[in-house]
Amino acid sequence: MEMNETIRELIAVGASINANCQPSLQIHIDKALKSGARQQDVDIAIGIGNRVRKGAVSKMDEYCGNQHSEAAPLREGAVMEGGDYQFLGP
Repeated sequence: MEMNETIRELIAVGASINANCQPSLQIHIDKALKSGARQQDVDIAIGIGNRVRKGAVSKMDEYCGNQHSEAAPLREGAVMEGGDYQFLGP
């Protein structure tokens, strides 16, 4: 199967959604339409990208929930810390 420019751009639309990159998404939507994709094709690619992203987020949430343990209290002002790093809150 030959992968033409339109198919590559539709794949990039889905990948942009999974990367949570709005500028990339807009660029690839524009390129897909200019290369011959129909708006319906773009809508399908967006739908697939959203389903994949939601599935991945759901699994990550589940994984993170299973990793939760009672940790030592954080230092004053710290939101999260680990190793030699301390992330401060607002």
